Amino acid sequence: MAKLHSEKTINSEVFRIVEDIIGCKWSIQTLQLIKNGVNRPGAMVRSVDGLTTNVLNERLSKMVRYKILEKNSYPEIPPRVEYKFTEFGKGFLSLLDQINKLKEFYESDIIGRKISNLTQSVKK
Repeated sequence: MAKLHSEKTINSEVFRIVEDIIGCKWSIQTLQLIKNGVNRPGAMVRSVDGLTTNVLNERLSKMVRYKILEKNSYPEIPPRVEYKFTEFGKGFLSLLDQINKLKEFYESDIIGRKISNLTQSVKK
């Protein structure tokens, strides 16, 4: 009996999902917001300059489809929707941590270079 999914197929699918999510600045910011406890769409849009409701909804839908996030709808008036990480989605938390470390390194390196350049130009 043939396997439904070979290991190669599963790896390819996971790589595609990671590439799709990591390659989108709005997805990264959305995941970061949820990680920080901002899990309602309205609060997300208000938290990020330039993020529109349409773009956010498209990214959230994609992440729910990829099973990175779980959508919880509450039967209230007005309706309330919240998002949380699935078990698979929690794997993205370590990716976010690594991205933040790279950002900090990059920023400190850039600042260090600017200070070094300023110091060298003062010496001249």
